[in-house]
Amino acid sequence: MKSGMRTILLSLVLGLLAASGAANAQTIGYADAIAILTKQCGSDVAKYCSKASLANDGITNCLAQNQDKISNACATTVVQVVQSLDAREAAEAAAPKVCATDARRLCKLTKGGQGHLLQCLLKAEPSVSAQCNAAITNAGWR
Repeated sequence: MKSGMRTILLSLVLGLLAASGAANAQTIGYADAIAILTKQCGSDVAKYCSKASLANDGITNCLAQNQDKISNACATTVVQVVQSLDAREAAEAAAPKVCATDARRLCKLTKGGQGHLLQCLLKAEPSVSAQCNAAITNAGWR
């Protein structure tokens, strides 16, 4: 994930700590990231960063400044969430290459673009290679 996007996400995620928790996954989307961080960091944000601004990385900077005070669960969760989001972005970037052979083999008549090849591969799931199916799943497209 690009560092600017990660910083914006973490500020947003940590600033929106008001929702309920969600189950961990190998790769997660932004909504799940918010829910997971809410569950693990909500009390730390309320205790140490309640006056921090959502803008300009306020929450993220506050947590960093208070890293010796925040719970181990929160600190660990932040690292895990960022790693999972990074893994999802990597899967999204890799999926077209990983699935290229399957797309050529199974979707010969499918026009490229606008998700048409992905739809074809999703419909052909039983015939798609394990690597391509895993890439689609890890990218969050299934």
